[in-house]
Amino acid sequence: MNASARIADPSAPDTHALYRQHFAELQRRCEQALERGGFDHLVVPSGNLHYQVFDDRDYPYAVNPQFKAWVPLTRNPGSWLVATPGHKPKVIYLQPFDYWHVVPQAPSGWWVEHFDVIVIRQPEEALAHLPRDPARCAILGEAQSALGVGSERAFVPNNPAAVVDYLEYHRAYKTAYEVAMMREATRKGVRAHRAAEAAFRAGKSEFDIHLAYCGAARQDANELPYGNIVALNQHGAVLHYMELDREAPAQSRSFLIDAGASHHGYACDITRTYAADGGDFQALIDAVDAAQLKMCDQVRAGTDYKRIHLDAHLALAGILKDAGVLRISPEAAVETGVSSVFFPHGIGHGIGLQVHDVAGFAASDRGGRIDKPAGHPYLRMTRVLEPGMAVTIEPGLYFVDLLLDGLRQGEHAGSVDWARIEQFRPYGGIRIEDDVVCTDAAPVNLTRDGFAEAS
Repeated sequence: MNASARIADPSAPDTHALYRQHFAELQRRCEQALERGGFDHLVVPSGNLHYQVFDDRDYPYAVNPQFKAWVPLTRNPGSWLVATPGHKPKVIYLQPFDYWHVVPQAPSGWWVEHFDVIVIRQPEEALAHLPRDPARCAILGEAQSALGVGSERAFVPNNPAAVVDYLEYHRAYKTAYEVAMMREATRKGVRAHRAAEAAFRAGKSEFDIHLAYCGAARQDANELPYGNIVALNQHGAVLHYMELDREAPAQSRSFLIDAGASHHGYACDITRTYAADGGDFQALIDAVDAAQLKMCDQVRAGTDYKRIHLDAHLALAGILKDAGVLRISPEAAVETGVSSVFFPHGIGHGIGLQVHDVAGFAASDRGGRIDKPAGHPYLRMTRVLEPGMAVTIEPGLYFVDLLLDGLRQGEHAGSVDWARIEQFRPYGGIRIEDDVVCTDAAPVNLTRDGFAEAS
């Protein structure tokens, strides 16, 4: 499949046609991966329920990403996929007899015609429909998905590196169908972000803002792709703040929300920061927003993602200099590591079937690793961008007490204006994040498109 076909994203997509192209690409990848590993069949369990220790309650179910890459089934534990080159793939669909829970409906939708769908009533019935020889199968999944253990035909996930490396490497290149699914997830996320901002402006608590978000997204906490970060005031300085105060603060000065939505197994990941009113913190938000847009424009074929991260440090240090926080040059702040006190995470990550999508460090589809730049341990992707790749761009500036204390006690304490920092500390921090698709030309910013469409 050529790059331009991979990233086509019509405004009114024909899901059937897009999925047909996606399915053909998955078959091609499957054949190549199996050839690499020396296997005849790709076997993928959807995953099973995990039960809590000393209890009879299960944890929220999370579908195997290798399974939902093929079919938009995200709530079907105990099911299996079998793909054999030259044959129509199977979906072994568990539809149990159960009066305790809602039973999954019969399979339907644009994907069904591409598979032999076999409905089973008990998990063990899948064995009759799996390949005859498990040794000839690349079985991708978690250990507890094993079936038939103790028998001659035990299907135990082996996750062969040659197969996994190939499939995960190429998953970075989104098909047109995948981009369309991510765009739909973005529409849900944008709608929910709008509702969350309105709740903040109305003086609501973090918990109530979270509920407003879920209500607008029409998804509960288990359906969202990750736990919402809803942070008022200084809580915005906690990078993964998830406490959700039930009571509103006496004064809501600032609001940072990092929250996504899901659509048929695909995720969006959006972060926005707001000030309650104008002033210096709003000016800082505006400066980060302008810089972030320039970073998004760097998502172009041939650009090293590490370069975007390193350039972001310099740009953000420039903003701190202009705001009167830095007393040294932006270049000196980056060289001495002072910029990392205020921007202590990576510029982003791949996104798609998983929020932090796989193979961000992969050197090739045969394995290997591209190391992170020295001094930047939290960067989640080091690959050179190519058409079809989808990444997040999420620069941030934070006033984190722990990191500031380290700076104050170190040799570079004089590189900042501490009085100016004290003015910003009550606001916590700023992060702005968009999901961006690399193309043969200008990048496609799914997030900005979504907000523009909702205006």
